[in-house]
Amino acid sequence: MDDTQIAAEINRLVETEHRLERAHLGAGLSEAQAQQVRSLEVQLDQCWDLLRQRRARRAAGLDPDEARARDADVVEHYRQ
Repeated sequence: MDDTQIAAEINRLVETEHRLERAHLGAGLSEAQAQQVRSLEVQLDQCWDLLRQRRARRAAGLDPDEARARDADVVEHYRQ
C-alpha cells in the first residue's frame, strides 16, 4: 500500500466509525457495536503506524515500500 492508499483507508475507517457512532447517538452502542468501534480504532492505529513507518523510512533515505503493518498487539501497546 502506498501513502495515498493508506490515507484513503484511514479516511474510510474514520467515516465508518463516525457513521456508527452517529447512528446510535444518545442510545449508546450495543456490546457488538462497541467491539466494532474498538476494531476500527485498532485498524486506524495500524494504518497510522504504517504511514509513520513509511515517512520515517523515506526521510532516512530507505525504501518506504519495505515498511510493514505491525500486529495489533504491537501498535496497541506502544509506550507513551
